[in-house]
Amino acid sequence: MTLSFFDQFMSPIFLGIPLIAIALILPCIIFPTPTSRWLNNRLLALQGWFITQFTSQLFLPLNPGAHKWAVMFTSLMLFLISLNMLGLLPYTFTPTTQLSLNMGLAVPLWLAAVIIGMRNQPTIALGHLLPEGTPTPLIPVLIVIETISLFIRPLALGVRLTANLTAGHLLIQLIATAAFVLLPLMPTVAFLTMTLLFLLTLLEIAVAMIQAYVFVLLLSLYLQENV
Repeated sequence: MTLSFFDQFMSPIFLGIPLIAIALILPCIIFPTPTSRWLNNRLLALQGWFITQFTSQLFLPLNPGAHKWAVMFTSLMLFLISLNMLGLLPYTFTPTTQLSLNMGLAVPLWLAAVIIGMRNQPTIALGHLLPEGTPTPLIPVLIVIETISLFIRPLALGVRLTANLTAGHLLIQLIATAAFVLLPLMPTVAFLTMTLLFLLTLLEIAVAMIQAYVFVLLLSLYLQENV
């Protein structure tokens, strides 16, 4: 029973084809394509309003040099939200519960921001490793600590997204199993458990959206330090 709770995080394979590839392609299909007409339907208008609001909020504190990353970060935000939300549907698979996928998204973008900072302004980029006014005896120790914290950033990005989604899915499955077992024995307690399950599902929907936003927001903050 304990191992079965973690079966939902295994990448399913059908006829030798890993279904994670279909799960990664699906978000690109469900979004409607904008048209050149003056008036669009409500779904396209809502999608355009959301993208505009998110982009303006995300890049408001950044200088104009970072605005060229707007398309990439907005696309990544929509991609992660779609994967997280589709994973809440029954009998589906959530690719973002895989640490390898999240690290594959975090490491290249973080590394690109660091390389841009080293190329454009190496003095300022290296200056982040040593805070101003540091006592002389602490300089070697602080440089080592700041270097470790710099290289641990992509790991923190991937682990944060993986851990939050994995914990939410496990809680939902545990509470759903408890409600199913308690229904013939204690119906009142089972209905209370179902109410808790409903509230937890709403919370998990919010977590799925917030974690995607936090992932992209932290990447934009890393970019701000180097642009």
